[in-house]
Order: sequence, then structure tokens, then C-alpha cells
Amino acid sequence: MAYWLLKTEPEDYSYFDLEGDGSTVWDGVNNSLALKHLRAMLPSDLALIYHTGKERQIIGVAEVISEPYADPKFNDAKLVVVDVRALRKVSVPITLAQIKQDSKFADFDLVRLPRLSVVPVSQLHWQRLLELTDTPPINLKKISQ
Repeated sequence: MAYWLLKTEPEDYSYFDLEGDGSTVWDGVNNSLALKHLRAMLPSDLALIYHTGKERQIIGVAEVISEPYADPKFNDAKLVVVDVRALRKVSVPITLAQIKQDSKFADFDLVRLPRLSVVPVSQLHWQRLLELTDTPPINLKKISQ
């Protein structure tokens, strides 16, 4: 299982929209490095949903539920999407400012590459982010029962 951070403009599509919809196609990614990360995703990977814009905070956790596939909106094989489903809102949202203050995140791509919309998250960073958001570890077996 791999871990990711997916950025979204909450005015366009928020974590709360994802909760309401249950699942969605994660599209709109066109940066080559972000697309590379999308192509690496597998079903059951977990993703933190990060609101950009004025909020700049991690707000929820989602699960990747499909393999990457060609974006059906475009006739361009380079553009891919994945399907994701909402799992849970984090207990305490964590802001980018808080993440930047923690020296453990100095090498985190969210900090290093702030414009990247799909960011891999190491297991150590994932665990630390869940701690900071006061969110218990995600057990997919319990959620799917």
C-alpha cells in the first residue's frame, strides 16, 4: 500500500463534496510529475485530501479504488485519472504552516514542491500526519465490513 496527498480547490470540489458523493473520478491533473504519481496509484492506496487556496490544510482521508485509466474527458493517452472514495474527515485539520514548522517534514514534497497537486507520502510522514491530525490509523478491513 502506498500513501498520497491529493490537492483540491475546496470551492471547486471539497472533501465534503467527496463525502456527499461517496466516490469520484480524480481528474484535472496535467503536470507531468503529478501524472506520473497518478500512474503509480493502486486500489487500496490511501490519500490525504488537502484543501488549497485560503485553507491550505489536510481535511480528510480517501482510498484509491481503481487503477489509473485514461481521462475520459480528453483524447490524450497521457492524461490519466483514478477513482477515489471518502473514508473519513480528519479529527483535527492540519495546516501547511503547521507542517512547515515541523522539521520532520523538511524533505516532504508538499513543502519542497508546493505547486504539485499529487504528492507521494512516505510511511513515516503518513504516520506523523495522522498523529498531528489526531486521526487513528486507517484499517480498510474494518471499513469494508
